[in-house]
Amino acid sequence: MFEYTKEILTKVSFDKKLFKKELVKAMRWLKSDERKMLMVWCLATFGHKYSDVLTEVFRKVTHQG
Repeated sequence: MFEYTKEILTKVSFDKKLFKKELVKAMRWLKSDERKMLMVWCLATFGHKYSDVLTEVFRKVTHQG
């Protein structure tokens, strides 16, 4: 599921709203360890483009405990 999520996020990265929607959806589906790997990958891959979206989505996830 992790690799599939990376493919989807890469394909929708042209649209900020769609990217955020798919990222939020992925965070619900993935296991805890996969979420951490996704966070690292997203920051490395899209941090320059969507840092605000990544900060918002990952902040919510990390504060849910």
